Amino acid sequence: MRKELVVLLFAALFFAPDMPAQSNDAFYYRRGDRFTLGTEKNRTASVAIGDVNGDGNPDIVVANGRHWPQQNYLFLNTGGGRFHVMLPLGQARSTTYAAELGDLDGDGDLDIAVGNDMAPNRLFFNDGQGHFTERGAFGRKTDPTRNITLHDLDSDGDLDILITNRGRVNEICLNDGNGYFRESRDFGQRDDSTIDVAIADIDNDGDADLILANRDGQQNYIYLNDAMQFDERIPFGTGTDETRSVDVADVNQDGFSDIVTANIGQANRIYFGDEENTYQKAIELDGTHRTYSLAIADFNQDGYPDIAIGNSGEANYVYLNQAGGARFRMIRLSEKAFNTYDILTDDIDGDGYPDIIEANSEEFNLFFLNRLGRQ
Repeated sequence: MRKELVVLLFAALFFAPDMPAQSNDAFYYRRGDRFTLGTEKNRTASVAIGDVNGDGNPDIVVANGRHWPQQNYLFLNTGGGRFHVMLPLGQARSTTYAAELGDLDGDGDLDIAVGNDMAPNRLFFNDGQGHFTERGAFGRKTDPTRNITLHDLDSDGDLDILITNRGRVNEICLNDGNGYFRESRDFGQRDDSTIDVAIADIDNDGDADLILANRDGQQNYIYLNDAMQFDERIPFGTGTDETRSVDVADVNQDGFSDIVTANIGQANRIYFGDEENTYQKAIELDGTHRTYSLAIADFNQDGYPDIAIGNSGEANYVYLNQAGGARFRMIRLSEKAFNTYDILTDDIDGDGYPDIIEANSEEFNLFFLNRLGRQ
């Protein structure tokens, strides 16, 4: 066990470009630190990040199970990116695919929404000190939930919940302002195999549009919001993609939203926005991977959004944006070939640079501290 942990510690040094981790200005290593979230190997499907106890340090919710009931956990950041406190979230084990943090009841602290596969989705409310009480559910009880997204979709001042269901219609659960989600409506098509949804004002009309990532060789679509009606849609992608994750950013800084897709068995692509919202201009970010997740952040603080991708059965990478989205520098995170179901970024050690957290199924969940600012 000791030997395995030592290997993991070295693997968790951030941004090793195709070379072993080493101690220099870019790869800072402190022998006493632990770069895993606990020592258990669960079927982790996602992580969520936020300061749940108000101490100024971002904490991490780990969502476990996927198709098999497992315990979800909360890891408290005790400062500097050290997660030395691990707490169970709720008493019941769940088939959890997704967890998200947000102030659902409007009391100023972060609550937790948990999305489960073929089981009720659960809500956990914060007392302001990082102690959570389960209260109620949201959405249909037995849908194959794959992801949840929090956003004030109807612009009434509270967070609503979007649920993506692979092989069934997706669902919007509307918040009544107090954290109850009794009203819901569908979005997308009934046969959509939707895994992820990103939210952005694609047509610049002041409301939130939905960008869907579909699997099973289906067409990806943008659904335009018209007073909470999503009847108009714009196709993007090849039409037969296996897209598992999607995000939006102005990659080339031209004032239009671009769409980044993470694909399984295909190249990951960037679709560039324009005045007509056609999304026909695209580039391949890399070669063929089994990419399950992506995250966008300005890792080197040069003003351009960079991209981190989480792969299944192969190494994960960061792509540093060069020349305004025309070229990317590919950097391998580590040599580990885990099944990374989710990859997120946040400044977990408080140095001003976004770090990376991996959600690895049946392996340790790793985090990587960004040392590009020390080069």
